[in-house]
Amino acid sequence: MSATVADAPVAALSEATRARFAREVAKYPADQKQSAVIACLTIAQQEQGWVSPAMEKAVAEYLGMPPMAVHEVTTFYNMFNQQPVGRFKLNVCTNLPCQLRGGAQALAYLEKTLGIVDGDTTPDGLFTLQHCECLGACADAPVMLVNDRSMCSFMSDDKLQQLVDGLKGAEVAP
Repeated sequence: MSATVADAPVAALSEATRARFAREVAKYPADQKQSAVIACLTIAQQEQGWVSPAMEKAVAEYLGMPPMAVHEVTTFYNMFNQQPVGRFKLNVCTNLPCQLRGGAQALAYLEKTLGIVDGDTTPDGLFTLQHCECLGACADAPVMLVNDRSMCSFMSDDKLQQLVDGLKGAEVAP
């Protein structure tokens, strides 16, 4: 059973994290610092790879908002990982335009190649595979996103294999 935000301890924020949070909060009027919640959650995820219930509580405390309000943001947006993920998170668009141009086949190819199913992480912790909602690049379908940052377009089996091989190579490179 996973921890809930109510019973989680509060994560300790490093000075570097607090400084990054402060830069985001400074973009808003003093009485609206809660507006930085998405930015602070993004920073937290960049630093620990996911947003734990303890981190949700720390963000809530920092921003002066109820922990449940932060949890609602974390669970509403699929860009936030609510459990640990692999070093490379592969999100494959499965909305209609991508489906019509091979999105389901791309997901199936990655499942076969990586030996996992949608939502799982490889035993070595290198890859997490997930389907996702529209990434807004329908003309380039099928598309996918690597680590919530790098968009990959026109993902044929060959391009998928090159991507997987390249990411595996990046992992072992000095």
